[in-house]
Amino acid sequence: MSVLPERLRIGVLYGGDSPERPGSVASAEAAAKSLAGQSQELGGLSAELVDLRGLDLTGLRDRIDVALLACHGLGGEDGKIQGTLDTLRIPYTGSGVQASAIGMDKTRFKAVITAEGIDTPRWVPVPAGQPLEITRAAVVSRLGFPVFVKPAAGGGSLGAGIAQDDAELGALLTAAGPYGSFVVEEYLEGTSATVGVVDIDGVPTPLPVHTAFTDRAFYDYQAKHDRSARREVCPADLPPLVTTALQQTALRVHRIVGAHGVSRVDFLLTPSGRRPVLEINTVPGLSGHGNLATMAAAAGMDYDRLIRHVLATAFTKPAYVP
Repeated sequence: MSVLPERLRIGVLYGGDSPERPGSVASAEAAAKSLAGQSQELGGLSAELVDLRGLDLTGLRDRIDVALLACHGLGGEDGKIQGTLDTLRIPYTGSGVQASAIGMDKTRFKAVITAEGIDTPRWVPVPAGQPLEITRAAVVSRLGFPVFVKPAAGGGSLGAGIAQDDAELGALLTAAGPYGSFVVEEYLEGTSATVGVVDIDGVPTPLPVHTAFTDRAFYDYQAKHDRSARREVCPADLPPLVTTALQQTALRVHRIVGAHGVSRVDFLLTPSGRRPVLEINTVPGLSGHGNLATMAAAAGMDYDRLIRHVLATAFTKPAYVP
């Protein structure tokens, strides 16, 4: 791992007004606690929780030396905070503006990886304000029911659901909340799987495959945040060739979007053997019981070491990152 500067003032950025705020709070508190416990070992650093809600970002330059990003969803994972920190010349963990924006915009992400020959569920984009009749016609002609509906720029399965018919499609699209545009995908049954990628000594390294099972209709927000609503297996019980294929695809997706330092790529493992990519998370959750920490532990990496690797990504970016 890169040698960190001494006496670092680390701002663990979190919160804001994203619907994913609760997960962000859990990530930030766990990461800050880990850093505080490693303070002397890491050159006397200090770690401060910095809530983005109502924050005047211009004052950050005098307050912190580096930002560890634990902000998920809109405003924290879509390139906006990354661009602000670039302008303020404050180093930060993870990906730059372009990779963050591509990863957050599912429509653009799917187009980018499809152009590179990577499988993803067939989809219909639904721009903000598009009449339901136009969306319905596109869904019927290109996908057919049932379909899976999710916000184009959201995470944690918030606002997502399965539509069996016109009425359910309309209900999901009109309950937009903070989300404007949507993606409607072909509905596929299967097992949720994910692969983390973490820079280790500057080398993007895929972690063991993580699979999750739930009795709910799909791997939704509740299943992702209530440990009693899911069963996890990591390393996943998969044939070695499948494991390797998933890890290599995750690494390829990480590189295609231009991600840096850390990411998590989500898949669906179907009974037919298809393994489509669902999305990439360029600011994956950092809670101690989250997917990334679970995968790191399966690789023999304890949580403190994972956080050190994540922190180091702020100092290993190329001189210019789009």
